[in-house]
Amino acid sequence: MANVVKDDGNGLDKVVLKTPNGASAEVYRHGAHLTSFKTASGKDVLFVSKQAVFKPPKAIRGGVPVCFPQFGQLGPLGQHGFARNAAFEVVGSGDNSVTLELAASGKEDERYPHPFQLRVTVTLADESLTQKLTAINTGSSPIAFTCALHTYFTASAIDKVRVEGLDGVGFTDSLQGGKPLTQEGPVVFDQEVDRVYIGTPGSIKIFDDGAGSCVEIVKEGFPDAVVWNPWVEKSKAMGDFGDDEYQVMLCIEPAVAGSGAVTLQPGKTWNGTQTLTLSNV
Repeated sequence: MANVVKDDGNGLDKVVLKTPNGASAEVYRHGAHLTSFKTASGKDVLFVSKQAVFKPPKAIRGGVPVCFPQFGQLGPLGQHGFARNAAFEVVGSGDNSVTLELAASGKEDERYPHPFQLRVTVTLADESLTQKLTAINTGSSPIAFTCALHTYFTASAIDKVRVEGLDGVGFTDSLQGGKPLTQEGPVVFDQEVDRVYIGTPGSIKIFDDGAGSCVEIVKEGFPDAVVWNPWVEKSKAMGDFGDDEYQVMLCIEPAVAGSGAVTLQPGKTWNGTQTLTLSNV
C-alpha cells in the first residue's frame, strides 16, 4: 500500500509504504529521500540523525540521500550535486512501491546545463527493500555524471560492526589525500573512515554482532562503494549530526565514483539498484 501524506512534524510531503505483515518505508518528495525502512520483524535498518533538518533546500541527514549528478566533489557542482535538495514528483505507485521523478530542465545550476530525468523507485518487501535509480538523458548532447545512494545504516555500536565483501578490493583513502590502498580482511571501525572502493563485488554485508543481525547490500549498475563514518571530530563539526551519533551508524554507499563518470548519450537510459535484506545471524 502506498499513501502520500503530509508529515505533521515538518510539513513535508512523504509517501508511506506498508506491507500486510507490518514492514514499512517512508520516502519524502524532498530529494526522493528514503528516511525509514522497518522490516516486518520490527527493526529499523536506516539511521537518521536526531539533529536532522527537515527544511528544504537542506538535505536530510540520514536515510538515503540521492547524490546526483555528482558524487562528492567529483565535478563542477557543490557537494553531492543538487538532486538531494530538489522537489521530486510522485509519478507512479503500486501495492508496495512508489516512483518519484525529477525532470531537470538544465537551468537548475549553470554549472550543469543539461536536461535529464531522474527517477527513484522504492519497492518494499517484509524483510527487504529495493531502491532503483534511473537517469534519462532528455537533451541533445551527451551528459556525464557520478552518483551514489548515500545509505546510512543503524548500528548497535560501531565497535561491534564489521563490513565483509571488500577483502582484496582497491580503494582511495580520502583521509590520506586519495592515496590508493587495498583492503585486507573485513572493514572495522576504530577511527574516522572515508573510502571509495573501486570495482566492488555485487554483494556487501554488514554484520552487527551487538544486534545479532546482518544486512546484505546487493547492487547492480554501481561499480563502486563508499564506506564512511565521521568519528569524533567531524561529528562535532556537523550542525545537523549529534556529537556521539557516529557510535550508532555507518554509511555504505553504492556509487559511480572512483571508476569514473558515466557518459550517457541523448535519449539513453542508465539504471542502478540496491537491495537491502535483513537477516538474523
